[in-house]
Amino acid sequence: MGKKVRNYKFFDNYSWFMPGVKEILVLLAMLMLGSILGNVITLLFTACLGAAKGTEYAMVVAYPVMFIPAMMYAGAKSRARSFTGGGLKLDSDNFRPVGGALCAVLAAIGTVALAFCTDALSQLMPPMPEWLEQMLESMTQGNLLLNFLCVSIFAPFFEEWLCRGMVLRGLLGNNVKPVWAIVISALFFALIHLNPWQALPAFLLGCLFGYVYYKTGSLKLTMLMHFTNNTVSLIMSNIDSLKDADNWMEVFPLPVYWAMFAACLAATALVVMRFSKVESTPEGNCDSVPSLFAE
Repeated sequence: MGKKVRNYKFFDNYSWFMPGVKEILVLLAMLMLGSILGNVITLLFTACLGAAKGTEYAMVVAYPVMFIPAMMYAGAKSRARSFTGGGLKLDSDNFRPVGGALCAVLAAIGTVALAFCTDALSQLMPPMPEWLEQMLESMTQGNLLLNFLCVSIFAPFFEEWLCRGMVLRGLLGNNVKPVWAIVISALFFALIHLNPWQALPAFLLGCLFGYVYYKTGSLKLTMLMHFTNNTVSLIMSNIDSLKDADNWMEVFPLPVYWAMFAACLAATALVVMRFSKVESTPEGNCDSVPSLFAE
């Protein structure tokens, strides 16, 4: 038996846990438990600092706490399985022959383009309740630094760890067909937003993020995509001439809007076609890792 290899890289500590459907449901339950803990923290902050200020500061603490139970569960499962079998890395760098730099640029362009297209879906939904609209505004308006930390840093890091690094990689590792693995992980991504008005755009973006992860195995790349989407939304929400608009149709004349829509749809398709050139196996592109006690 070989000597145990210690691993201090954060993502690599989860390599041996590849959750199937039942374990994905457990992860969801752990996330709900974390949400309860986060709500308790928010109540404590608002009791001490008042509703407006307390909510702003609580978010910085409550958001990471929400993911702690899921991360503890996944970490324990990964450690236990590292003794008996191999796993798949959460974060790989398989960009050939396109190249990492071009992949990053394409990923950012595709994200912005698809996000613009999904904005049209808001026309299919009834008006958002005022209380929900106010809650979302509190996450993008107010203290810009705190909002940037939560929306642009915490959300891409923790949500990509869970939705692509755990759910999608786990499904691929359990021989689920890639198209279904991507769709299921995107549905999971939409579900955890707990907001029907965000669910459909989140699902479509989740499909794009999932496809990029399937082709490259790069969690850093999907985090960049998530960061790009959230940061653009945050910036737009703090521009006076844009923040009161419900959608881009209210910003541009209709002929201009539909021309931009067509251009963004074409850009998204071109990005997907370019990523299809990345060399990968039918099971995905996450690098395999041996057991910590491999001979």
